[in-house]
Amino acid sequence: MTITQLTYALAVNTHRHFGKAAESCHVTQPTLSMQVQKLEDELGIILFDRNKHPVEPTEAGKHLLQQAESILSEVQAMNGMVEELKGSLKGEFRLAIIPTLAPSILHRLVPKLQKFLPEVDFRIQEMQTEQIITALRGREIDGAILATPLDEKDLQEYPVFYEPFMAYIPEGHRLEKESFILHSELDSRDMLLLNEGHCFRNSVLKLCKHPEEHPASMKKIEIESGNFDTLVRLSRLGYGMTLLPYLTAADLSKEQQKFLKPIDNPIPTREISVVCLQSHYKKRMAKVLVQALAACVPDRLKEEKHSVVQPI
Repeated sequence: MTITQLTYALAVNTHRHFGKAAESCHVTQPTLSMQVQKLEDELGIILFDRNKHPVEPTEAGKHLLQQAESILSEVQAMNGMVEELKGSLKGEFRLAIIPTLAPSILHRLVPKLQKFLPEVDFRIQEMQTEQIITALRGREIDGAILATPLDEKDLQEYPVFYEPFMAYIPEGHRLEKESFILHSELDSRDMLLLNEGHCFRNSVLKLCKHPEEHPASMKKIEIESGNFDTLVRLSRLGYGMTLLPYLTAADLSKEQQKFLKPIDNPIPTREISVVCLQSHYKKRMAKVLVQALAACVPDRLKEEKHSVVQPI
C-alpha cells in the first residue's frame, strides 16, 4: 500500500470517473487504474463498483476511503510540520474570510501576502463564521480571518485590528439632521440588515431596539441582503438606514460618504482576528499572516479602545 495508491483511489472517489481522476492527478488513465487495482488486490477488497456510471464506492470501499482520507491528512500534516521545524515558509495555505470583510480587505491584503509570504501559495475563499469553524476543525482550511471572540477552546485567535461601525443615514431619514447617532436611536424596524448567517447581522441586532421584530420595510416590503453595496443602494432609495464596518465605509465614494455618521461612545466595534486550530501545524505561517493583515489597516484601528460586539 502506497501514498500514491491512496491518492489515486481518493481521486476516483471525488470524481466518480477514472478518466477525470487520472486527469486531476496528471497521470494516464491506465496508470491510475493499475495502481487502484493493485491496492484492491493487496487489501483483498473491491473499492469501486465499476459497473455503475458514474463509478460508486462499494460499502466496504466507503469505510476504507474514509480512513484513507485520514491517513493522507496526517501525512500532509507531518510534511507541513517538517517544513515548520526547518523554519520554512513555503507550501500552500488555505485561507477563509468572512463575506462582510472580504470585499474591503482582499484588495489591501493580497499585495501584502505576496510581500510577507512570497513562497506560499494561497487558496482564498469566502465562508460564513459557522462554516469556518467546521472547516477549521475538519482541517479543510488552514486559517481564517473573521470577527472574534468566538470562545471556542480548540481555536487559537490572534486579534489584529478593531473595526468601528458607522451609520449610513440617507436623505429624508428621521436621523438625517443628527451629527452623530445615539445607541438608543438604533431600531431594528428601521434597519436594513444582511441575511441570516452573517455575523455582522447578529452584531447589529445586539445594538438595536426591538431585535425580535422585522427589519426595515416600506409598503410591506421587508428587505435583507447578502452584501453592503445592496444595503447602501436600498438605503439611498429611502428603505431605511444601515450600519457599515469602517473599511467598507472608507471604500464608499466621496458622494456616498456624506451620508455617514459616527455612533456615540462606546463606539460599537468588531474585533478582526486570524484564527487557526490550536493543534494546527502551520501556526508560524499564520503568525506571519497576522503581520501582513496588520500592515493593511491604519494604526488607529489596531488599538482596542471601543466596545467590541461579540459576533455570535
